[in-house]
Amino acid sequence: MCGIIGYIGNEEATELLLNGLEKLEYRGYDSAGLAVFDGRNLKVAKSKGRLKVLREVLKNNGGLKGKAGIGHTRWATHGKPSDENSHPHVSTLRKFAVVHNGIIENYLSIKNFLISKGKKFSSETDTEVIAQLLEYYDNGNTLDTVVKVLNDIKGSYAIGIIYEDNPEEIIAAKKDNPLIIGIGENENFITSDVTAIVSKTKNIVRLKDSEIAVIKSDDVIIYDMNKNFVKKEIKVIDWNIDSAEKCGYDHFMLKEIMEQPKAVKDTICSKIKENEIFFDKFLFSKEYLEKINKIFIIACGSAYHVGYVGKYLFEKLFKKPVEVDIASEFRYRDPIVDKNSLVILISQSGETADTLAALRKSKQLGARTLSIVNVIGSSIATESDDVFHTRAGPEIAVATTKAYSAQLCAIYLLAIYFSRKLNTISLKKYNYFIKELIYLPEKISKVFNITEQIRNFSKNFYQAKNVFFIGRNLDYVVSLEGSLKLKEISYIHAEAYAAGELKHGTISLIENNTLIVATLTQKSLVGKTVSNIKEVKARGAIVLLVVTKEVLLKDEHNLKNICDFVFILPDICDEMSPSVSVVPLQLLSYYIALMRGCDIDKPRNLAKSVTVE
Repeated sequence: MCGIIGYIGNEEATELLLNGLEKLEYRGYDSAGLAVFDGRNLKVAKSKGRLKVLREVLKNNGGLKGKAGIGHTRWATHGKPSDENSHPHVSTLRKFAVVHNGIIENYLSIKNFLISKGKKFSSETDTEVIAQLLEYYDNGNTLDTVVKVLNDIKGSYAIGIIYEDNPEEIIAAKKDNPLIIGIGENENFITSDVTAIVSKTKNIVRLKDSEIAVIKSDDVIIYDMNKNFVKKEIKVIDWNIDSAEKCGYDHFMLKEIMEQPKAVKDTICSKIKENEIFFDKFLFSKEYLEKINKIFIIACGSAYHVGYVGKYLFEKLFKKPVEVDIASEFRYRDPIVDKNSLVILISQSGETADTLAALRKSKQLGARTLSIVNVIGSSIATESDDVFHTRAGPEIAVATTKAYSAQLCAIYLLAIYFSRKLNTISLKKYNYFIKELIYLPEKISKVFNITEQIRNFSKNFYQAKNVFFIGRNLDYVVSLEGSLKLKEISYIHAEAYAAGELKHGTISLIENNTLIVATLTQKSLVGKTVSNIKEVKARGAIVLLVVTKEVLLKDEHNLKNICDFVFILPDICDEMSPSVSVVPLQLLSYYIALMRGCDIDKPRNLAKSVTVE
């Protein structure tokens, strides 16, 4: 959500900043801008719209020359998308330029105070108060000035600052939003995501909350809020530029769908050794597991759907009650959490603001916290008691696919591991699950054999107005994810329903030629789901059935004749079926969006990492 890039070094900054912003487009944005110091003054160019609009603005005004600058892609919060509300924001005397991710909660009182002191504002944003407050406190010592400002503002932020009177440095600071420093040779960077700088350097420093970095072309000095020096370790990014490139695919989303077998294999293999599940980073003893009175799984979006898979599996195998919460609701509903609660938090980025807030509340209430994240060193990973790092690699498309699949594997591994520790599953069942896990990447790969079938189906239904997804048990959970994917990238109205709920109102929406996507992998529920399929068929619906080969071979209900279209999946145990059944739904959404001409990797109004509440 929003993107920050900054550069100081020996090269011309503008093209480096623009290239970095292009790598951040996937995060979602509606405007963009740059501020560059040209040797005498701060120069700013910004515009509403995509980066190509900004490039045109730069072309028309002769460009920005200089070797230090900051850039930003904005996702609107305070104030509509407009040129004026775009970042960077500058102070009245144009001494300071600021880019900012996050929300300043007390901006209005600060703004009113500064207006009373003669400051003139040109935008509706909360960010502009940072630039104006910097100028108000300016005493010639940049660090002192920044500390005063950070002590005044409340909320979340990742900030990049250029100061006209001290152009040899960029200042960066963060609280509850990610900010990374890239270390190069006689050049350094700031960014909200390593994808923006990985082509220039793999050496990074991750800022922690309430840390301030003074960045020069040949040095980086980091301080705490008391202006004490903080020693930081330089980390090396362990993935290459190909991870952030399309590598011949038309879209990142399609590339990432196809990368799911590898993401699943890497995640599983990191936790299985000699046919045993092991966790070397944390310990859950039998004594601790016995004391758990409830598991809470907290997440947002697709990760929330993974949490629902966790509910079914933990309750089925581990025999402990589970609550699944939307993170933005959890912290406001007075949850009954105590020292015997285990709180599992799921976030691809590890920076999701609502999930981070839920983590902190859970810790305050005494619970043990376990996070499932894809980014090492992220805020949620750092603050959790225990961390399961998935191995999906960088995910660029806004609509998650491979990160979702890696999170599913984390849930499988934890549920099976906990259950065996507590002897709620037999050794025979445990060994069976291990075998299924090992073969899971291969089974996902087999789904790609029906890709052309899915593409051809999409040609006939890409103009649908409404699509309903139905299923029972884990098939219902996968339906939730399938409907979300279709909504996210094709903008078609889509809803998912537990198939048994159709009669409780939803069936009134079914009419001739309404498309129904029915998922059927849960063997014990075949008869019940078939009844629901017949109900919608009787009302004129067109039914696409997503079904495992085993269910179809044992079919006593003549499913092929009942349904209009059938996608056949490889056989899989019921407990891990979501990993296989979600893939055709992802591909279906992709091809429908492609045929509708949608911006698949960057759907409108959406952001990859939601770092504001």
